Amino acid sequence: MQAEAHRLDRAGWLRAAVLGANDGLVSTASLVVGVAAANPAPGAVLLAGIAGLTAGALSMAAGEFVSVSSQADLETAEIARETAELATMPEAELAELAAIYRARGLSAELARQVARELTAKDALGAHLRDELGITEVSTAKPLQAALASAAAFALGGLPPILIALLAPAGLVLGAVGGATVLGLALLGALAAWAGGAPVLRSMARVMLWGLIAMGITAGVGALVGQAV
Repeated sequence: MQAEAHRLDRAGWLRAAVLGANDGLVSTASLVVGVAAANPAPGAVLLAGIAGLTAGALSMAAGEFVSVSSQADLETAEIARETAELATMPEAELAELAAIYRARGLSAELARQVARELTAKDALGAHLRDELGITEVSTAKPLQAALASAAAFALGGLPPILIALLAPAGLVLGAVGGATVLGLALLGALAAWAGGAPVLRSMARVMLWGLIAMGITAGVGALVGQAV
């Protein structure tokens, strides 16, 4: 019998990938549009985009590394604590595990039997999984998270840079804005498809906020350009 397919196992990496790419696309495109609206020299637009892409990717990597490192430190401390408790009071830990299974609907007798068998096989693994929610899949990996976030941001922010490089000076604003809206629509559709959510709603959500970000940035850029 074939196992039923679910999409929840994609939630973690999907969220991170879409968030990083969306952030890279919106941030870089908004920066390019804002600078272009101020009517500077063409090279300034490209320079601003590259600087924004580099700074954004590094910021994403640093922020993710610090955040996930803190999570990893917490998990390490909890694992050490659980290991000590299993060594010093195994009966109390067995009763705690059985109580978890009773709360999930098992009878008291069956819950204790399950707790005993899982404890005999891998006591620490059972407590980490069922008491603390720590599994091999969910374990924090700071470096992996940092590199993935930076890569997703860079991939998302690259199209506005390329368009700013290739488009004629007078068309940069419209070309970057239009391509960004299309990119946001594709990201929203991809996220909805992979997660099994309504496609149109997801597309509309990311496009709306992208347009708001670019509109405000372009307005600020135009005002500053006139002032200076």
